[in-house]
Amino acid sequence: MALHPQVAQFIASLPPPPPGPLDPAAMRAADESHVAPIEQRLPVHAVTERILPTRTGDVPVRVYQPTAADTHPVLVYFHGGAFFLGSLNTHDHVARALANATQCAVVAVDYRLAPEHAFPAGLNDCYAALEWIAQHGREPASGIGWNGETLVVAGDSSGGNFAAAVAAMALDAGLNCITHQVLYYPSLDLDFDVERYASLKTNAVGNGLETALLKPFNAFYIDSGADPANPLVSPIKRNDLAGLPAALIVTAECDPLRDEGELYGHDLKQAGVPVKVHRYESAAHGFVQYFAWLPEFQGVFAETADFIGNPQR
Repeated sequence: MALHPQVAQFIASLPPPPPGPLDPAAMRAADESHVAPIEQRLPVHAVTERILPTRTGDVPVRVYQPTAADTHPVLVYFHGGAFFLGSLNTHDHVARALANATQCAVVAVDYRLAPEHAFPAGLNDCYAALEWIAQHGREPASGIGWNGETLVVAGDSSGGNFAAAVAAMALDAGLNCITHQVLYYPSLDLDFDVERYASLKTNAVGNGLETALLKPFNAFYIDSGADPANPLVSPIKRNDLAGLPAALIVTAECDPLRDEGELYGHDLKQAGVPVKVHRYESAAHGFVQYFAWLPEFQGVFAETADFIGNPQR
């Protein structure tokens, strides 16, 4: 199928990128300028800001409580943005939709970004937040209200990379608390050789995220010390996937990163991990963030809720 016409129309309307090297500060400011005011955002029962005093330092989070109940399942969410963009604000609408659809308390992690913070600062923030929630999230004073049963890690794009890496870190540390991982069009292989995956060539241009931009966008992370050969940087390179939590992997037909996400799902299944891989036809990279309101894509949050309730499907 071709790219969804409304997505294609939006992409065609975008101005060309400015000449010269990427400017993280300017790009972040541009992203923040498009954030809707509070009164226009999807209502959630309660939204609070917290600082988690983890063993690696204070980690800011935003907690979205779907109801007034004292406890909920918890979904720990890592936003995308090629490791140098994105924020709690730019992905606030995603976290709200997830909280309402899944009835999980969503804990969105404000991890440190490259290039100001070298690898593995951001990844360590994500893992430390997960670890703190596992240890303290059931305590009334935590402000999290974890029910002690369901604990999900989720992320989009580079946030999906972090979610997969955090799941692996928890397994290796014997922290057997993660019950599910949800990866939306994840960036799982930071070796961007175009011969590695067919979708890097078939979806190279015209779909929003362009293959030629993968290296410069991810250079801030890689140049800070993130070695693409390291399985914590490229989770698809992990040798032993057995024992990882059940996974929902959502891919987009017109995404250069499509094939690595689907291969990771295949590899997880071969290792005995319950997996659901769903390719959204006519979708582009970033559709959960930008186009989940379209009828063809709006089921992604209900699908996530169903997976959390029925991971063996």
